Amino acid sequence: MMKTISNTIHQWWVQWLRKTVDLSPLTQEELVASLRQAHEKNIIDSGGLAMMEGVVRIDSLQVRDVMIPRSRTQFLHINDNYHSILAQVRETGHSRYPVFDDDRDDVEGILLVKDLLKYVDQEIEFNIKDIMRPTFNVPESTKLDNLLTSFRDKRNHMALVINEYGGTAGLITIEDVLEQIVGEIDDEYDAIDNHKKDIICDDNNQYIVKAETEIRFFNQFFNSQLAEDQFDTIGGVIMHEFGHIPKSGEELQFGNLHFHVKSSDGRRIILLQVTKI
Repeated sequence: MMKTISNTIHQWWVQWLRKTVDLSPLTQEELVASLRQAHEKNIIDSGGLAMMEGVVRIDSLQVRDVMIPRSRTQFLHINDNYHSILAQVRETGHSRYPVFDDDRDDVEGILLVKDLLKYVDQEIEFNIKDIMRPTFNVPESTKLDNLLTSFRDKRNHMALVINEYGGTAGLITIEDVLEQIVGEIDDEYDAIDNHKKDIICDDNNQYIVKAETEIRFFNQFFNSQLAEDQFDTIGGVIMHEFGHIPKSGEELQFGNLHFHVKSSDGRRIILLQVTKI
């Protein structure tokens, strides 16, 4: 039933595009340009354009481009007790955790927080091995569109990312993939004031800055005076200065700050490296 509905939606989508948008372009960039022309003619609104561009570009992205790296992944140890796990859940607010044994390359399974509920008032009976789910492993080179299909078919929400040596490179969730199409998704556990994670000191007077960092906070942190009336985020300001959507590796000097685009997905800047001059 689900597959029939999906096929029907896909057929409707293709028919609508054929009637509405010029599909003669041969390259991805030409197709995106046609979609933007449709937006300029008010055929597609801004939200629809952003999602269509995400759909077009998602097949060019790999898991390694958007995954949560191992260094930022929250793990549980197979010998952790019930109360220590609850403490970590309260601190991090995630719903799924990879569980390792000897080291983080030896992931035994996935713990779903909801499975802890059965042990309320019965903590003495807790055994993490009894409730661990099997891992769903994917290589770093997996295309995002293929991963999204796998998530749907296998009904998984999280995959463990494996590097070329068979070790743990990080993890990726279905939310990470969908955000490439619909934009940032916040849930009730996302901190309202998360600025302290938006700017991280790297080394040699360099900083890694999320492009979504608010201009007001950016100015306070760097003692800069970037205009706060035209754009809400530093990514918007820098994109305006470039005059186009920059690719990873492009650089720009603005005032006494040097900006290096660390990550960009073709629709927006994701991470910047900022150096004080």
